Amino acid sequence: MFLRFLIFLLFLLALVVFGPRLFTAIYARARIYEPQTATYHRVAIVFGAGLQRDGTPAAVLRDRVTIASELYFAGKVDKLLMSGDNRTIYYNEPQAMHDYAVRLGVPSEDIVLDYAGQRTYDTCYRARDIFGLDDAILVTQAFHLPRAIYTCNTLGIQAIGVPADRRNYSRGPYIFWNMRELLATINAVWELHYARPLPILGRFEPIFPPEEETRWTVPRL
Repeated sequence: MFLRFLIFLLFLLALVVFGPRLFTAIYARARIYEPQTATYHRVAIVFGAGLQRDGTPAAVLRDRVTIASELYFAGKVDKLLMSGDNRTIYYNEPQAMHDYAVRLGVPSEDIVLDYAGQRTYDTCYRARDIFGLDDAILVTQAFHLPRAIYTCNTLGIQAIGVPADRRNYSRGPYIFWNMRELLATINAVWELHYARPLPILGRFEPIFPPEEETRWTVPRL
């Protein structure tokens, strides 16, 4: 009897830990494309991923910006939304992403910066309610794409994803990122369907504004 109960508890624990990750992976599977096969969307959303000590993008983030720039040059998108953490004046992911994209040849006027994209949930929420997006291409590494795609789609953005895996990343960090995604995906499902927290909002600043339209955002969750 005790053994059966223990097996049931282990099964339940595995379901809680691995279930959301498996579910989002299945959900995102048909929505992930290679850069050359991605369909046209007006905007590519690039998620922040850390800076080096000198304030320039780390390798993972450089790969994201590079893939987004390739989408821009291929005519797959018209604008790039760089969304990341700007926690202090000395740590500014969106500006570092902007500067790197400009170095790659993307015109500055086609890059939009979101300084309050501290988490995937915040980035998707603000893309909708601050920047007026209802569709987008999401650019991030494959381990992150399922959560990003599920989050944006659940919040009302019809999103597809393009993986930004341009190299073989170090084994240690790669294992850590995937383990972290297990917990992050559980939290994402909880927030999307139960907690529904409000990120930092502000003035409505659509990337493609209708003429003479200004308003303040009103949460729709």
